[in-house]
Amino acid sequence: MKLIHTDKKNNVLKSMIRIIDEERSNIIAENKKDLEAFNRDDQALYDRLVVNDRKVDDMIAAVKAVKNQDDPVGKELSNLTLDSGLNIVNKTSPFGTILIIYESRPDVTIEAAVLAFKANNKILLKGGKEAYNSNIILEKCWHKALEENGLSKEWIKLLHLKREETQEFLRNPSEPLDLIVPRGGERLIKFVKDHAECAVLVSGRGNNFLYVSEHADWGKAVKVIINAKTDKISGCNALDKVLINKNLPEYEKKVNVLSEKLKQANVEIVVDDKISKVLPNEETIPSKELWYEEFLALKILIAEVNTIEDAIDNINTFSGKHSAAIITEDNSEAETFMQNVDSAAVYHNASTRFTDGGQMGVGAELAISTDKLHHRGPLGLNQLVTNKYYVFGDGHVRV
Repeated sequence: MKLIHTDKKNNVLKSMIRIIDEERSNIIAENKKDLEAFNRDDQALYDRLVVNDRKVDDMIAAVKAVKNQDDPVGKELSNLTLDSGLNIVNKTSPFGTILIIYESRPDVTIEAAVLAFKANNKILLKGGKEAYNSNIILEKCWHKALEENGLSKEWIKLLHLKREETQEFLRNPSEPLDLIVPRGGERLIKFVKDHAECAVLVSGRGNNFLYVSEHADWGKAVKVIINAKTDKISGCNALDKVLINKNLPEYEKKVNVLSEKLKQANVEIVVDDKISKVLPNEETIPSKELWYEEFLALKILIAEVNTIEDAIDNINTFSGKHSAAIITEDNSEAETFMQNVDSAAVYHNASTRFTDGGQMGVGAELAISTDKLHHRGPLGLNQLVTNKYYVFGDGHVRV
């Protein structure tokens, strides 16, 4: 993998900032073609597909933010000289070629590519057919920025493959692949893992839980639940399941208050058998599979638990291991929850909507990883490199 000087990479991004702004009206016009062809039955996917002036501004802001970040390549991680005089240096190094497979969101064509490129990786983008026109014009912007700075268009390119062709490419890629990042639902992730021959970094699936302790401040609980559920239903960090401890003071009254607040926000409520005794008019859980489902809609499941241990077991069994929250005024209890829940991000008295690169201080993100290798949580610029050992000797041999 050829290393590009930091200045040249930043010049590409500087060009890209200008080009996106110049092409603003054309980008929005091409996106309109995609929107007109899209079936709006899936509101979450439709919301992700939309590109307007604000989204274009967000694309520009993402490129600017990455341009201003330090180059992550070549950073010294460790430097050790052994008694023998052998000097061993560990430095960050590009992955090589990263394939990003994603659904609906044209802004990924900018935000994912800018991160991977600044980390000196070649980027292959496989967007969904629903964003075809949007992605084509954004790829043209990338190619113009690259060529203006004397670099090949091969650094960033779209793959125009049908499902069967994608399957074959994953099994027998026409060029070496070092990492695949699928961004999307369970079906997409399973498809990639079933067929890929290289490393796959899983991201995107939410199904996030929130536990309301008997020691909760109820005002905080309601505020956080409403925000986590309704702020952005298409976000992988949106809330899906609420577990309420049955020992919460004024339990039935508070459950009814929460129900009213959710209905005011047009949220559909599904309940377990125990909560059904408090909210008899709500639909009960039709099958166990609903516990595993990421809703991506104005829909929430409310269930009763007896103890914090029950809540932790429930979350570790059914969640997508993305984000989980506890609402409690007992710090010791919060620590127990946060240490034992198996999620990329755990929260105390805060909304799961903060699981985001920008909100967590990482900057622009490629995805939210729910894997434990090589990184968990927001994948920002510094997470898109691997490492390499540089070993310096003077005729050293092992004896």
